[in-house]
Amino acid sequence: MEATIDIDVGGTFTDCLVVYGDRMARAKSPTTGYNLSIGFRKATEEAARQLGISLTGLLQKTAVVRYSTTIAMNTLIQRTGPKLGLITTAGQEHMLLVGRSRSWADGLHPRERRYMYLAQKPEPLIPFDMTVGVKERIDCFGNAVIPLQKEEVRQKIQCLVDRGARGFVVSLLWSFINPAHEQLIREVIQEEYPDRYLGNIPVLLSSEVQPKWHEYPRTNVVILSAYLHTEMTEQLSALGEELRDYGYKKPLSIINNLGGVAKLSRTRAVDTFGAGPVAGLLGANWLSKLYGFPNVLVSDMGGTSFDYGLIIDGSCRFYQDWPVIDRWATENSMVEVNTIGAGGGSIAWLNELMGNKLEVGPKSAGSNPGPVCYDLGGTEPTVTDADVVLGYINPDYFLGGKMKLSKDKAFKAMERIARPLGLTPVEAASHIRTVVDANMGNTILKEVVFRGYSPEQFVLFSYGGAGPTHCVDYNGYLKAPKIVTFPFSSVFCAMGGATLDLKQCYEASKHVILYHPMKFPPYLEEYDQFNKIIDSLKEIAFRDIRSEGFRPDDVILSLELDMRYGDHLRLTRVASPRLYLKSEDDVKAICDTFTGIHEARYGSLAAIPVTGINVENFYLFATVPLHKPSLPAFSPEGESPQKALKGKRPVYWKQHNDFKETEIYDAELLRAGNVIPGPAVIEARDTTIVLPPGMKYSIDRYMSGIIESL
Repeated sequence: MEATIDIDVGGTFTDCLVVYGDRMARAKSPTTGYNLSIGFRKATEEAARQLGISLTGLLQKTAVVRYSTTIAMNTLIQRTGPKLGLITTAGQEHMLLVGRSRSWADGLHPRERRYMYLAQKPEPLIPFDMTVGVKERIDCFGNAVIPLQKEEVRQKIQCLVDRGARGFVVSLLWSFINPAHEQLIREVIQEEYPDRYLGNIPVLLSSEVQPKWHEYPRTNVVILSAYLHTEMTEQLSALGEELRDYGYKKPLSIINNLGGVAKLSRTRAVDTFGAGPVAGLLGANWLSKLYGFPNVLVSDMGGTSFDYGLIIDGSCRFYQDWPVIDRWATENSMVEVNTIGAGGGSIAWLNELMGNKLEVGPKSAGSNPGPVCYDLGGTEPTVTDADVVLGYINPDYFLGGKMKLSKDKAFKAMERIARPLGLTPVEAASHIRTVVDANMGNTILKEVVFRGYSPEQFVLFSYGGAGPTHCVDYNGYLKAPKIVTFPFSSVFCAMGGATLDLKQCYEASKHVILYHPMKFPPYLEEYDQFNKIIDSLKEIAFRDIRSEGFRPDDVILSLELDMRYGDHLRLTRVASPRLYLKSEDDVKAICDTFTGIHEARYGSLAAIPVTGINVENFYLFATVPLHKPSLPAFSPEGESPQKALKGKRPVYWKQHNDFKETEIYDAELLRAGNVIPGPAVIEARDTTIVLPPGMKYSIDRYMSGIIESL
């Protein structure tokens, strides 16, 4: 009997889900930012204990360990990456400082964008004094107009090394068309600092990391990959060695922000950024098909952030137009999951610029010191402190009773908000909860309306450790008719990892005109200029798939294209109905697909086919389907939840503007078919479901909780 282990490292907790035969165990442990493997081991040990097996015994029987990590995020927040040197085309040395027209706003919270006079462009990860230009030029057709001189390259490299460079990023103009000059620079560096010397210096080329147009985002991706590479390699290699010591002999699998997994050796550091929330969205998509819900609002409220995404018509295949990693715009193919700073650890504060207006987040208390009620040295009031004060969270049953909270200190923390506003601690706590719930609800509402839908057309999935505690209140702004919580809500992103396939994306920029109205016939006839790109990407994909231990026959290939009308600047991502072009009908099929998507997004008047239809970017996805877990189904055992009743305690309800004796239920003792009328609080080991008056909580055959109006 084999097991699978899925780990999601969050800003506050490390979540673990173990599937062992037909059994499932879940566990949480505080994230240990100083050494992530410690939090990993503690969470996995707890899951193993629940299964009645030792950690060594579990890992010896484990088929795969899938891991999503915050190493990339932590490295960027703390700016602990290595000192790098950037080599670019002469005349382009100021590219990072110039950025884009709105690069000052990239990565800023909407609240921060309001104060434009305070906003500044991001400080480059590679400062200007570590940037050099070399005289060379490849033109837009791939021709070497100005040859690259080796001697100049040696001089510039030596200059950067003398300034302390421990790695090189090479990003030249038009290198994605012809990478010869970038490759020559790497050859020179390897000649000067070969592998056999301790002074060997790693080199990353933009033509290999991201062979696409737009110099600024392309260079950002390469810089981020180089900046994050060392820290990730060290930490994940150490984790891999620790796993081998415990008996796990297989490669560590890393979850990526494409919505797939790959071996550590086949994963770019930049592709791990935000991978956990993406796994959650893909897991929600898998569950939506199981339940038959075509449209789902996906929401994940953890300790540090609130992540949300959309499933529309059974698909979550949406990509950000200009994904921003920390404060740098990129063109990575990242599945779109949006994030705001709203979680259990979000700090409540008074905005003096707005007349002491109460704000919650985006700053978080994290896991150490954490909220004040953790009694680890925190001093600033958080959402979790407010939930403790209001009676929603039982301080004696946090994490199943393994972590005791201080209600007295939570009350004292509320004084920092209550006194300046002339409120009681309870009123302050209620206001904090109202602000954070309004922030989350209105944020999702804007996203849904922006896409042309109404929230009433969706079902709301709520997960994360704090999601079920707040979902009814933030759904008050959405009016979704049904909310679904899950028995694994608090480790949902880890569960999502268990539903992923092996998946990689291979990209290339190439301008191909599919439809030219001034020619006859107007449709592309030279299919080779399209098909050769697919062949080149396919060759790389099959090479990587073989290295993962699979055969090319196991692979499912799919193609997506960035397309536009000839006079438009904005690109539209299209799932191509054809992998190769073999006839005019194939060309027409792609053009018709683009036209339909463009009209649905921008309206029929925005379509101007007389200017032509172009392809600008190619994305070849290689997917190997992997085994998915199965959820056990249970027969209904009646509506009465009395066997799960733990007792009563005072809980604050806004409907009564006061505390009311409220029934408390043990989630572990609930059975399929049970129905709980509100008001009630349902306590699980790792989350708490808050059910206000006028709502009911029904347990379905998968032990999920369905929240609806009475």
